[in-house]
Amino acid sequence: MDLVYQKEIRVTEEHIDQNGHVNNVQYVHWVEEIAAEHWNLLKQRTEYINDAWMLLDHHIQYKKQAYLNDSITVKTYPGFPEGAKQPRKVEFYCNNELLVDSSTLWVLFDPGTKKIKRLGSNWLENLS
Repeated sequence: MDLVYQKEIRVTEEHIDQNGHVNNVQYVHWVEEIAAEHWNLLKQRTEYINDAWMLLDHHIQYKKQAYLNDSITVKTYPGFPEGAKQPRKVEFYCNNELLVDSSTLWVLFDPGTKKIKRLGSNWLENLS
């Protein structure tokens, strides 16, 4: 199974800030949104179907700006687990140029008990 998930976003007025480009906070929202969409596609193939992800750490680097009516391609994919932490990469492109690069760390938890779960080191391989 291909672990890269992507989607297209058309920049609208609601995404634009007072400087006339996509608001930086909007990218953070999109990072969380695409991670959730990707998980909803993957979880059916895991033993973690009833569990949820919580964002633990977020690093984002803004390289270029996006403007009204731009079409942004958002790509995301998980990295190799680091104990209880699951890295995820999210990249934003416009016209094949990298706009924003995001690296995040997530932890999986049981919503009922609120306890963090440790992932098997090969859990991504089991999605094939």
